[in-house]
Parts: sequence; C-alpha cells; structure tokens
Amino acid sequence: MDKQRIQAFADKVYDDMAGTMAVGMAYAGVKTGLFGTMAGKGAMTCADVVAASGLEPRYVEEWLNGMAAGGYLDYDADAETWSLPDEHAYLLASQGTDHFMGGLFFMGTSLLAVAPQVAEAFATGGGVKFEHFGPDCVNGLDMLNHGSYAQRFTGYWLQTLPDVVARLESGGRALDFGCGSGRACIALAKAFPEADVVGLDIDAHSVAMARAMAEDAGLADRIAFVAADIASFAPEEKFDLICACDCVHDLADPHGTLAAIRSLLKPDGTLFVAEPKAADRLEDNMTPLGTVFYGFSIFHCMTQSLANGGPGLGTCMGPARTEALLRDAGFGSVEILDIKSQTNLFYAARV
Repeated sequence: MDKQRIQAFADKVYDDMAGTMAVGMAYAGVKTGLFGTMAGKGAMTCADVVAASGLEPRYVEEWLNGMAAGGYLDYDADAETWSLPDEHAYLLASQGTDHFMGGLFFMGTSLLAVAPQVAEAFATGGGVKFEHFGPDCVNGLDMLNHGSYAQRFTGYWLQTLPDVVARLESGGRALDFGCGSGRACIALAKAFPEADVVGLDIDAHSVAMARAMAEDAGLADRIAFVAADIASFAPEEKFDLICACDCVHDLADPHGTLAAIRSLLKPDGTLFVAEPKAADRLEDNMTPLGTVFYGFSIFHCMTQSLANGGPGLGTCMGPARTEALLRDAGFGSVEILDIKSQTNLFYAARV
C-alpha cells in the first residue's frame, strides 16, 4: 500500500471531522446569538463577550477558542482578544438577507441527529419522515429561504417570466406548493397586492409558522395557508402560477403530484420549479457542493421520500430527470430559466 496515500486520507478524515465540529459550534453561535453579539464590535475579551451576551463564561470561552481554531474568529494571542471579521459577520450575523449562511448549521445538526435512524434504514428500508426532524430543521429551512425569497424571488427570479408577472399584477392567482414557513407567499403578496396567494404544505407545524409570519408581516388577510396534501386540496379556482421550490425531489409520488399540480393550473398557467443545481452524472458532482447535496439527500430529502413509500429521487436527481418528470406529468413545454445561482436551477413548465 501507498503510505503517503494513507496519510493523506487520514488528514482528510481529520479535516472532515474538524468541519463537522465547526458546524456544531457555529450552530451554537447562531442559536445563542453570539455571532450577532460580536458583529461590528472589533476585538473583545472573553469577559466582554460574556457581559454582552449574558451567557455562561466557561461555554463562551471554549466556544471562542473552538471558533478561532476553526477559522471563524480571529484571535490576538498577545492581547487575548477575539474578533469576528466583518467579512465573516456578513455571512454569519445577517439573518434575513440572501447571503446569511446560518441556516446551514441548523440543517447540518438536524440531519446528523437522525443519522442513527437513517443508518438503520439502510438495512430495513423506509426512512425518516419530515416531522421527525424537529423544529430546528423547520427553522433552518426558514433561515435558508428567508433572504432569497425576500430579495430575489419576485424581483429577480419571476422577472424571467414577464407574462406571469403581468397576470399577477392584474389580480391573478398564485399557489406555493410545499410552502414551508411561507416566505415565498409573503414575497408574492407584497410584490403583487392585487393577486390572490395561497400556500399549501402537508406539515402542520410549517403552516402554523407560515400563518404567524404572515400575521407579523400584516398580510394575514392576503394569504390563505392550507395544511393538506395535494390530493385533498380542492380550490374553487385554478391558478396562473404554481411554485414548487426545492421539493419535487422530496415527493413520495412525483408523477401523481405533478399531474395534480398541472390540473390546478389555468390552461395558460405556469409551474415555476426550483431544484438543487446538481448535474446528471456523478462525475460532475464530485465537488464540495456535490458532497453537501448527497449528504442532504441521504439524511433528509431521499430518506423522507422513502419513508413515505416514494422512489427516493434525492437531491442530485439532476436536470434531465427533472425535465422527464415534468413532461411525463403532462407539461408540453419545459425550459431552464436564465437565472444565476450557485445552488439552484430554475424551470418553467407549461401545458
């Protein structure tokens, strides 16, 4: 055997473990508000951070040390002070923006929490249903989506569909399928005050969260949130726009669900789909982002589908499979939209 290769791989394993521990510590930094406490404050002693945060000194000290070792904080050994660089605060203490990355830490810890159940499913089949991931997972998804929907959804993504925008401006109807915490619905209601907006999700906790968000935004009377599956959803009128963002690959019955969605569209309506920006071939997904996608798939997306008797399409099903699913469900026109994103591909499907 090649001893250098053994050592190189051992180093990689330690690097991966370091990254995993950094995710856990960063989760604590977001959850407790420590990153926000340090943002814009410059150099701080441990006592400064404790005083500003009101948290337990020993935990704060060890967290500061760990985040400095992991490269999240800067440390001045002579002054014994820690600081959060502005460039790091831009990503770690900016909740509600489209560049906030804190949701990833919530997702990472939520997904690894179900690793024992997922590992068992390798032998027994099935998987872990969404409701078993807990509130941190719902909050993590909301953190990931909040800024993008608030700042990009209607002002950038939907602008690639001017006919849809025109209809919504004149009082059209929009449905967000798999609405989660309701961020897309809120963005639609704000951007198109004449439009009727509906959010549909099978998860009651997410729908309750969405209703609370809409209430806080002063839009409770503008958005109807429904906790139901697509099979039991029977609106009085059809829709000009239906959105399915980051959920098609999760479905237990993708063909049946997409066909049901198609039946809810007006004859000239549009289905807007966002899916992870994974390639069709494994060799094109062998990147750090690809590793993240496959991990999300095993511990979240694929396992949910399998838990509900689905095909387990997974996060990396790719554009060819996505287009085939849409066409098989009766959509005659499918196009990938010219929208720049590091993590997603966007589709418009019409009958």
